[in-house]
Order: sequence, then C-alpha cells, then structure tokens
Amino acid sequence: MENILIVDDEKAILEMMAETVSRWGYNPITAETSKEAIDKIHNSPIDLLLTDFHLPDKNGIDLVREIKEVDPASKAILFTGYSGIDNAIDAFQAGVSDYLVKPVDLSELHEKIDRQLNSRKAGKKFQTIKSLNWGMLISIPIWLVLGIILLRLMR
Repeated sequence: MENILIVDDEKAILEMMAETVSRWGYNPITAETSKEAIDKIHNSPIDLLLTDFHLPDKNGIDLVREIKEVDPASKAILFTGYSGIDNAIDAFQAGVSDYLVKPVDLSELHEKIDRQLNSRKAGKKFQTIKSLNWGMLISIPIWLVLGIILLRLMR
C-alpha cells in the first residue's frame, strides 16, 4: 500500500482528503505544517506528497523543494485556491509533478494520484533494470579473467 503524505493547515480538508485517499486503497499520512511534514518524511517512506500551496510556516513549493532533497524521486501534487500562472511555473520548476486548483475535484485527484504513483513505479523499475545492466557489464571482465584462469589450470 502506497503512503501518501497530505499537508494542509485546514483540518476539515485534511481529514476529508485522508478519508478519501484511504477509501481509494492508499495509506494517508497527514501533517498540518511543513515542519511536521518534513519530520514525517524522515520517519516513513512517502510515495506521493499532496500539499496545499499556503501553509502556516512556509509555502507548498518550498516544502516540495525540501522533500526533493530527501528523496529526489518523490512525486508531488500541489493544490491551491490561486490559479496564477506564476505559481504554476514556480511549482513545476521546484519539482511539483502536478497541480490542482481548489475546490479539488475528487475524480480528477484520483486520476492524478494514480498517474503519479504509476510514474514513480515505472521510474523505480527503470532504475532497477539500469542497475542490473551495469552489474552485468561490470561482471564481464571478471568472468573473462576467471575463464582464463580456469583454462590455464586445466592444462
């Protein structure tokens, strides 16, 4: 079950989103401040961050930057009541994967969560394959040397 960290300073929205995400089969982890969110990401693996733009201690874009320092492969969806183009540009430059304007359409949110989590899984699979390929390339000279040694021992 994937862990989704939900960060919003409005308790009612936080609880509603956590309940909804739980019904969709994900494990919600909640935080009301970015400091609380950073503490939680250090204590639990997070597959996706859902964060409001406006938080009491810093904005959601700064939170995404901090979380990307901890886990560069992390995915983040930012939601906000302000749909300004400048906010969207700043968000994507900071590493936000997707963007939603409040009030959040739950079917759209569900679709975006699925897309981001599938993208994260695909990225992890690619990294695993890439690592295996490097391992195989590195082991070729070792096998060649072992083959030569074995041939000399058999003479």
